[in-house]
Amino acid sequence: MSTPTTPFPVVLAGARGHGRSHLLNIRRLERMGLVRLAGICELRPLDAEELDGFGTPEQSADFDALLASTGARIAVVCTPIQTHTDLALIAARHGAHLLLEKPPAPSFAEFRRMADGVAAAGVACQIGFQSLGSHAVPAVRRLVEEGAIGELLGVGGAGAWGRDEAYFRRAPWAGRRRLHGVDVVDGALTNPLAHAVATALALDGSTRAEDVEHIETELLRANAIESDDTSCVRVLTARGTRVSVAATLCAERPSDPYVVVHGSRGRITFWYKQDRVLLQRAGHGPEESVHGLTNLLENLVAHLTDGTELLVPPEATGAFMRVVEAVRLAPDPLELPAHAWRTEPGESAPRRVVPGVDGLVAASADTLSLYSELGAPWALTPKVDSR
Repeated sequence: MSTPTTPFPVVLAGARGHGRSHLLNIRRLERMGLVRLAGICELRPLDAEELDGFGTPEQSADFDALLASTGARIAVVCTPIQTHTDLALIAARHGAHLLLEKPPAPSFAEFRRMADGVAAAGVACQIGFQSLGSHAVPAVRRLVEEGAIGELLGVGGAGAWGRDEAYFRRAPWAGRRRLHGVDVVDGALTNPLAHAVATALALDGSTRAEDVEHIETELLRANAIESDDTSCVRVLTARGTRVSVAATLCAERPSDPYVVVHGSRGRITFWYKQDRVLLQRAGHGPEESVHGLTNLLENLVAHLTDGTELLVPPEATGAFMRVVEAVRLAPDPLELPAHAWRTEPGESAPRRVVPGVDGLVAASADTLSLYSELGAPWALTPKVDSR
C-alpha cells in the first residue's frame, strides 16, 4: 500500500457519550497529520462548544448521505449496539474502512452478516476492543508460551464496577436485552465489562469462534432493568482450557478490572486499563511491568498506509461473540431479592450495591468458579449453552 498524500477523511457516527472519546482521539490524530474529521453523524447536531477545536465538519443524521458527500475513507461507528451491523454495511458499500465499537453486534448472526459483508466489500474493519491494543497482551502470551508459569491451567477475569441508576437511563437501549423486538443484549458481560471477556479469551489464545467448545452462564440483576448487572460466564475452549469472567455493576468498592492467567507454577495478572502486568512464579520474586498501548484507529491508519496487521479484525472477536450469543439465548436474568442489595448515593443518582459481590468476583477469577459454585445465596443453577 502507498502512503496517502493527504490525511484520511473520517466520518464519526455517534459523537456524544462514549463517542466523545473517539472525537478527542480523531483530533489527536489530526494534529499528527493522519486523519481529518470530515463529518459527524448525530441525530442532533453538535453545537459550537462541542465542536471547539474541530473546525466545521459536515453534520447530518443521514449516515449514507454523509459518507457520499464527504468521500470518507474511514468511518468510526459508536452508536447503539443494535445499529452496528447496518451502519457497518453502509460504510462498506461506500468503500469506507471501519473502526466499529464493541460489542460488534448483538447476536452471532448479525456479527456474521457484518463480518461477511465487510469482507465481501474489501474494506478493513477494526473492532474497538482497545485493551487488545495493549502491548501487554503479546507479552503475556510470550511468557505463557515460554513456560514462565508452567502448564496453562486457565484464565479468570474480574470486573467489579459501580453504576448508578442514571447509567441505565442514559439511552432507550441501555440495560435492555431487546428493544422493539430487536436484540440489544446490553449486559455487564457484553458491553461495559466486555473487555474483560475479550481480553481473557485473547490471553488464552482462544479468539476465534471455532475456539469455543462449551459455555456456562449465570445472569442476575439488582437493578430494575432487563439485562444482567451481576453475572459470570465460563468457557471451555476447543483445546480444553477454562476461561471464566465474573462481572458486576453493583460493587461495594469499585476497582479496576483485571485478568489472571493461572499456571501450574505461578500466575500472571493483567490490569488491562492500566496496561500493568504482575508475574508471580515459584522460586522468583514478583515482577511488575507496564506496557505500551497502540491506539486502534492509529493502527487502522497504519494498516491502510503500509500494511501493518490489524490488531482486532472481526475474526479475532468470534469467540467473544459466542459469549454474546450464549448470553442472548440464556433465560432472562434472575432478579435478586430485595434483601440482597442496598441503595447508596451514586455520582448523579442512587446506585444499588450487592454486599459481598466484590469478594465473589475476585474468588471467581482466582478459582475459575461460577457464583453458584462459590456459595452465593442468590446465585443460579448454572445455565449451559453447548455447541
